[in-house]
Amino acid sequence: MKLKPTSIARGCLLMAVASAAIASSHREGPFITTVPKVDGTDFYMFRSYEGVAADGTGGRSDYVTLIANYQPLQGPYGGPNYFSLDPNALYEIHVDNDGDAEEDITFQFRFKNKLNNVALPIGSQSVQIPLIQAGGVSNVNDANLNLNESYSLTVVRDGRRKGSATTIAASLPKPVDYIGEKTLGNAAAYKTYADKHIQTVTIPGCSAPAKVFVGQRQEGFAVNLGRIFDLVNAPSSLLLNPAAKDAEGGGGNHYIQKQNVTSIALEVHKNCLTAGGEPVIGGWTTASLRQARLLNGSPASGHQASEKAGGAWTQVSRLGNPLVNEVVIGLGDKDKFNASQPKDDGQFLTYVTNPTLPALLGLVLAGGDATALAPTNLPRTDLATTFLTGITGVNKPAVNPKPSEMLRLNTAVPPVQFASQNRLGVAGNALNTDPAKVNDNAGFPNGRRPKDDVVDIALVAMLGGLCVINGDGNVLGLNSVPGVPSLTSACKPSSVPLGGSSANVHDAVDQSLVPFLPGFPYLNTPNPGSTNL
Repeated sequence: MKLKPTSIARGCLLMAVASAAIASSHREGPFITTVPKVDGTDFYMFRSYEGVAADGTGGRSDYVTLIANYQPLQGPYGGPNYFSLDPNALYEIHVDNDGDAEEDITFQFRFKNKLNNVALPIGSQSVQIPLIQAGGVSNVNDANLNLNESYSLTVVRDGRRKGSATTIAASLPKPVDYIGEKTLGNAAAYKTYADKHIQTVTIPGCSAPAKVFVGQRQEGFAVNLGRIFDLVNAPSSLLLNPAAKDAEGGGGNHYIQKQNVTSIALEVHKNCLTAGGEPVIGGWTTASLRQARLLNGSPASGHQASEKAGGAWTQVSRLGNPLVNEVVIGLGDKDKFNASQPKDDGQFLTYVTNPTLPALLGLVLAGGDATALAPTNLPRTDLATTFLTGITGVNKPAVNPKPSEMLRLNTAVPPVQFASQNRLGVAGNALNTDPAKVNDNAGFPNGRRPKDDVVDIALVAMLGGLCVINGDGNVLGLNSVPGVPSLTSACKPSSVPLGGSSANVHDAVDQSLVPFLPGFPYLNTPNPGSTNL
């Protein structure tokens, strides 16, 4: 589908930095801040572009990569325990392949931390060391590791709690976090070590083997967090000047890129995820804890022996599109959204059709005028379509799906080589920000790749940019929402006169400059806790 070039209201440019806050899911709910090990931060789902040709064929192009990030803002120096995942938690990636808003395939990950009780002879005593390593580490389950992390992988079909479950790997090794260069060598050495943990697994019913990796990665999301949450504390000369686009980014090395995150990554053949000839799949990730927790005031010796968990699994984290719970769902319902399932998303519909973010930004950036930047088409059927059903001709299933919040990917759209990817994805085609990259329909909101600048893309959607693209002919089907016949709205943008180019919108950090790997698991080698002097 070829979309016509357009422009965005100049007033929308002021929204740039605020939209960054909606582009991820770090610490977005009150409860999840108390259990960071199960805090889902980013979810990626895209056709694999490792080794593909210019026409999108070859290499790993027949595969879909799914990456779920957890435990945000890891300081690389965070010893001595660093950032193991929670053995009392259940981490899941879900796929809906028939549009009914219920999971058809679920990949479940459970973790186990084994304490090896490494000890040293001190006089006549053998005494346990206080660190998780006793020397240099270079091999899987290295003898110098005092703590080994491993995980199981189970696939469940037709319902994550009552479906048919098959454990396809009982104990896969997870690399230790990048403690520092003295322990694990330089970045190249750590990559070699981490790559040894990329596993090939066989999924029942799938003719092609899959890949799986779990381990620490460099945070791949670019956002100017401090300025954004301080009431958008940045001058327009910084935000709207193309020459200053990465003024605070340091060439992809701003504050967030100095942090790490833990990734759960899968690469699965696309035919193993689709069903019935429908190429569009929906995906989301969750984390659950046991309903009860008993703390032992006198724990026995061992690793994490202070807690005894039991009871039913209780979902505490949920993430599909990089937008909804961060700044669309009201503060009082954020924990509720994290515990909910896509099939029940009708209860949150008003937050999408009547969003408060544009009004809030008007209050902050337009002299206290809540209506200055807010689009006038209410209810916002354009947003409901984009995030609850998929866009016609892009990633909407052939049979009208049940409106539900999830990341949707049209697996029939071929991947695009990394160097040719338009950072604005599908919206970049319409805005024509880079004439050499206008034929890229493989990016957000059609799935999400690491390079996709979801900050600016979310801005376009939130401020009515898709309505401009939609035009009077309703080519994107944004004037109504399938499955909700009573919900209709003339798809019109903000009342602010059009002018300026969305290519100028930025938050002084540039997603396209963030370093990534050319292939699986795509997210970059993590930052070390210390470097060799």
